[in-house]
Amino acid sequence: MTTHPQTLLVIDDHPLFRKAVLQLVHMTGDFEVVGEASSGEEGLELASSLKPDMILLDLNMKGMNGIEVLKVIKSWDLDSRVVMLTVSDVASDLVAALRAGADGYLLKEMEPEDLLQKLKDAARGQVTLTERLTKRLAHSLREDALPKSPDQAGLTDQETRILGLIAQGKSNKLIARELNIADSTVKVHVKHVLRKLNLRSRVEAAVWAVEKRA
Repeated sequence: MTTHPQTLLVIDDHPLFRKAVLQLVHMTGDFEVVGEASSGEEGLELASSLKPDMILLDLNMKGMNGIEVLKVIKSWDLDSRVVMLTVSDVASDLVAALRAGADGYLLKEMEPEDLLQKLKDAARGQVTLTERLTKRLAHSLREDALPKSPDQAGLTDQETRILGLIAQGKSNKLIARELNIADSTVKVHVKHVLRKLNLRSRVEAAVWAVEKRA
């Protein structure tokens, strides 16, 4: 992580939980909470104006739910990483969030120290799932009719390299820098990779790549 604190927006309709998150991140100099919202609609307004480095987003909220908010944020193509922070460990919720573009999915039941470490991992660009949810997702991916290897998927050498970097949790900007290509070129390659693997999100691709050791 850089020496500058990561700016953080918290979107959750439970005021006590928002306060707990604020107290937790204040324990470290790694984050600076720049806004908090009690609804999806308010969260979208703040996300648009603040453009934070990271957004913590609740799944089940009155009015707009977390998935709806997530889809809008991702349609804006902000650089903000969006991590779902929820009580739901239901597989369908996890898959829906990842396919809508979530950069991570964490549970509110986590120990504070573990949650803080996962947020630090997310700030460094890593995929952030609790171990239990990672196993659940990996199992669901194995059950799907997916390619068994990058070769079987028909990935080019460049696409295979990019998949490996996605598995390391690197953003498009970092991938572009490492491969000395344009951000826009990376985006095109990522779309091709997801299409060939029959997946809908970078996190799914990362889990698949780790499973297959791409």
